[in-house]
Amino acid sequence: MIAARMKSIADSNVFVEESPVLQDMTDNELVAAIRAGNEEAFQVLFERHRNAVARLTLRFFKRREQAEEIMQEAFTKAYFALDSYRGGYELSFISWLSQITVRACYDELRRVQRRNESYESDLSDDDTAFLQNHVEAFQSGRQMEKETISRDLAEKLLSRLSPEDRLALMLVNGEELPVADVAKLTGWSEGKVKTRVMRARNSLRNVLHRFV
Repeated sequence: MIAARMKSIADSNVFVEESPVLQDMTDNELVAAIRAGNEEAFQVLFERHRNAVARLTLRFFKRREQAEEIMQEAFTKAYFALDSYRGGYELSFISWLSQITVRACYDELRRVQRRNESYESDLSDDDTAFLQNHVEAFQSGRQMEKETISRDLAEKLLSRLSPEDRLALMLVNGEELPVADVAKLTGWSEGKVKTRVMRARNSLRNVLHRFV
């Protein structure tokens, strides 16, 4: 029910007016209101943080429909996990929600990998042709063309990374987060984050060296 309601809100271009009292509440106060049975308070949280969550999901999934599905999944998981939210200085609501979002993105990356296993050491003929053509076009293209080619090329290369390597690389390089913050978001050790980022960079470098 909550998932369907959030989808309706997300699909609508019209902002639903909430109680001014609710809008003036802090995140922690809204969580307390939800626990007391006020579901409108969750709508306020959704509207307050949907852009931040959407931006994070779009880092990993370029199709807007797919990114919105992950966003709704993250909010749904957050709703049903509110009893585990403790708040406080060490973990704000948006930090807690970001952890859930990152894990939802990771789960989806793993599902995608299972559907279409591919690795940088095993390039198909189609992948080889795609990368070769895009590298050549990038080297000879105009600035506007280069920007488009660069996005397509980056997405193709990133899609060949393992879910863990891609997650770590996008959070450290894409979101420009410190390793310590990425460790908190993923629940990994800082050493694992550093290792995954290094592996990802090496994998991308190995593929590009074949064509440049």
